[in-house]
Amino acid sequence: MTQQIVPQPGILEIAPYKGGADTVEGVADVVKLSSNENPFGPSPAAVKAAQEACVTAHRYPPGDHIELRRAIADKFGLEADRIICGAGSDEIISFLCQTYAGPGDEVLYSEHGFAMYKISALAAGASPVAAPERNRTTDVDALLAAVTDRTRILFVADPNNPTGTMVGGQGLRRLAESLPAHVLLVIDGAYAEFVDGFDGGAALVDQFDNVVMTRTFSKLYGLGGLRVGWGYGPDHVIDALNRVRGPFNVSQVQIKAAVAALDDDDHTAFSLSENTRLRAWLAAELAKLGVPSDPSFGNFILARFADANEALACNAALQAAGLIVRAVAGYGLPECLRITIGDEAACQRVVAAVAAFKDGSA
Repeated sequence: MTQQIVPQPGILEIAPYKGGADTVEGVADVVKLSSNENPFGPSPAAVKAAQEACVTAHRYPPGDHIELRRAIADKFGLEADRIICGAGSDEIISFLCQTYAGPGDEVLYSEHGFAMYKISALAAGASPVAAPERNRTTDVDALLAAVTDRTRILFVADPNNPTGTMVGGQGLRRLAESLPAHVLLVIDGAYAEFVDGFDGGAALVDQFDNVVMTRTFSKLYGLGGLRVGWGYGPDHVIDALNRVRGPFNVSQVQIKAAVAALDDDDHTAFSLSENTRLRAWLAAELAKLGVPSDPSFGNFILARFADANEALACNAALQAAGLIVRAVAGYGLPECLRITIGDEAACQRVVAAVAAFKDGSA
């Protein structure tokens, strides 16, 4: 009798993550606005550093990522020994669930939180739990009410994807102060660099023994294709995560590009300035067309339509015009479309296409 090979509990409950589309059948001139990428690309210095690093691609990278950890520490005023690097912040999220959650445990997050929280929880055998939001904004009271003796991790994305809204410093502090000691608060700061004066939760990490911060180079720094992320936490957490981390999980190409990206203040400042300007313009122009959005703190807006049918129809009209945005029904927001802030020409095309859709000429 042949014994059946079966995956661990939770694995088959995972709906595989789907990234933003990048092609439209039959349309050649396509603008991808579905993955919150930097429309201006990576720093030229990062590209050069990556190219130069390829010369030694036959060598294994340093397993401790010390050059990158020191660069991050210097940039953000952190302790290098309390930083862990990964293949995007997604990998850090996976490490956290693998290390601190398992069968019988719960992983908590907000209703419209990043899909990888649920996926990583299920992969670890834990039970994902979503707390309701209030007006598409993380509700601190709802999260605290959902904490149980089984809760092991609470993920809070600030700013949140796909809504673009924020809890902010006071809300995050209330969570940190109110959570029981057995719950690890993880502040996901993938979009933290887009918020002026926001430390992404670093001060809370320094103050509390059960707070961790995750960050990424995929958004502002334009290195999504290279997959570089990092986390900052208490010594005991970073030590535990490094025990499950693969020895060479970040390549020398990734390390060199990320270090160079951190050092290019001009490219970062330009990208931030253009995102802030065009985000405000796009939101205002769409609102004039009857498509409102909440104030966004990221590099995207969540455009709201009358209902799911209108959002679906507008998405089709945008695709026909060569504009790929992100439908977010899978996040419980079927009446919305998430639109990455592109360059000026892309933003103008979006407004023109939505206007044509609204007046029936699309």
